[in-house]
Amino acid sequence: MIAKTEAKIETSLKIDPQARLFQVARSNYVDPEIFRAEMDAIFSKCWLYVGHDSELKGNDAFEMRRVGGRSVVFLRDKDGQVRCFLNVCPHRGAQITRHRSGRAKHFSCIYHGWTFENTGKCKLVSEADTYPESFHADSRNDLVAVPRFEQYRGFWFLNYDRDAVSLHDYLAGAREYIDLVVDQAEEEMCVVDGLQEYSARANWKMLAENSTDVLHVETLHPTYLDLIRTNSGGTMVRGKLNGGGISLGNGHGVVEREATYGRPVAQWISLWGEQAKVEIDQIYARLVAKFGEERAHRMATKSRNLLIFPNLVINDIMSVTVRTFQPVSEDFMEVSVWSMAPKEEFGKPALERRLTNFFEFLGPGGFATPDDIEALESCQRAFASWREAPWNDLSKGFGAPASHPTDEITQRAFWLAWRECLSAGGKK
Repeated sequence: MIAKTEAKIETSLKIDPQARLFQVARSNYVDPEIFRAEMDAIFSKCWLYVGHDSELKGNDAFEMRRVGGRSVVFLRDKDGQVRCFLNVCPHRGAQITRHRSGRAKHFSCIYHGWTFENTGKCKLVSEADTYPESFHADSRNDLVAVPRFEQYRGFWFLNYDRDAVSLHDYLAGAREYIDLVVDQAEEEMCVVDGLQEYSARANWKMLAENSTDVLHVETLHPTYLDLIRTNSGGTMVRGKLNGGGISLGNGHGVVEREATYGRPVAQWISLWGEQAKVEIDQIYARLVAKFGEERAHRMATKSRNLLIFPNLVINDIMSVTVRTFQPVSEDFMEVSVWSMAPKEEFGKPALERRLTNFFEFLGPGGFATPDDIEALESCQRAFASWREAPWNDLSKGFGAPASHPTDEITQRAFWLAWRECLSAGGKK
């Protein structure tokens, strides 16, 4: 079985630099063996996003998350330390919590009543006197922490591989683009309360591809484009996309381009009114004073679609959005989406403008997300013919001297990292 899977990986991509051809086997999206290999080599070996520091509001706050096929508890303990535990009782394996979020100093297993402090320390074993004294040695009954747990600029990641490289090194060139998001805030960037969740009957890799795919926007989202042309005073021009796609290392990629729509930080449109212009001009002036004209202009007027391999997307576009997609099977995924905003915007009209942008485009009922999901599910249905029509093409811009925003450089970077992970058994 292993040899068979390795042979599939070997033929998963067809790359011919001389002919500028890059193709992906459609079997990669439908094969259960490939899916199992991904869960072992990617989702058990790569850094995976868990949550943002701002979600844990005060000591004893927790969030239950599904990450890489495992249930985990993301929490701030009684002393204020951020931790992440596997959501499994050391005794017989029941979940220590079934609540999605809340506050708890202790977690008590519903099955036999074992109880744990939110530091992970076991506080009560039912009928402890029936066990030998050695049963409690070496913290053997404490909650199991995830093997690696690190953060960058408030974004917390886990890794199930104890021997993985540091998160700092893994993020590579993506750190620059996270900085561009976080530095927009005068105080700090925070997750806005309220999680959006939906699912798609499609392979997770298609959403990874789609997240930095600018080419589909004109075709798939014409209604939204008409709306923002109207809201932007007619400034959006078809075919004028200044910027490009960039491979950032380790499978990460970004498309950065001039924004042709309103951005709360800090590009005004007439729809928002004159008072908003005053506020946004003040934001821009602050950015210039702190970072200089060039960086301020980049932060304020350019949009970024950032993919952090394998399954985290940070969209810094008409709003700041964080999205993860968790593979459940080769043809099904679960998607979670959060909106972010500078802390100083909370309770002010600026936050309302930002959330309106978020809901209109990226929300489950917005102009874009239903279109995207239908397109991905349409592909998944069509991939039933993978034997007769075996290849997807990602050749756009391959070997070109300069990148255009609609080139497929970021998708190619993703697939090369995907193959490297699977070929090496997940060692990056």
